[in-house]
Amino acid sequence: MDNKPIVSDQTPWYSIKLFSPRLSAVRDWATENELEHFVPMEYADILDHNNHRRRVLRPVVSNLLFVKKTMTEQAFRALVSRSPYPMSVFRKDKDSREYYEISAHEMREFQIMCNPEIELRKYITEEEAELKAGTPVLVKYGPLKGLSGKLVRANKKYFLVKEVPGMAVMLKVARWCCTPVLDTK
Repeated sequence: MDNKPIVSDQTPWYSIKLFSPRLSAVRDWATENELEHFVPMEYADILDHNNHRRRVLRPVVSNLLFVKKTMTEQAFRALVSRSPYPMSVFRKDKDSREYYEISAHEMREFQIMCNPEIELRKYITEEEAELKAGTPVLVKYGPLKGLSGKLVRANKKYFLVKEVPGMAVMLKVARWCCTPVLDTK
């Protein structure tokens, strides 16, 4: 279910931290419970038993799963508590019991930026992304047109950073194709 074409709707998503090394089993559990889910994937070269190099698609992190909110938070909370796998849904803050909802727009942009076909991409932790100083921008030109994020400079190159609970993704971008976004908060 997790590598379907991205359909634009307004349903938010949850980010779930897994405490089990069995990501594929958790994905199967999500599918059995009719939960649409997403796992960021990337290509990796491995050597098979004949020492031939093969490219395989692997999860970027093995302890993170994104699930679309298709039921009430109370029903989802009950489903998570009945799960045979230990997991924790990210909350709005430490003291809150409410789950953090990733907007459909932010999740769609994050999924686009996680496309394994994109070569100049780097995954970082949420904490590393928060430490990077940058300007909120909107990409106006090029293949990333329409994406928004934070423009940061690293190793004399510019990157567009998109954060979600649990991780962040950085894509190389030309500075001239981005325009600053005024924060309306």
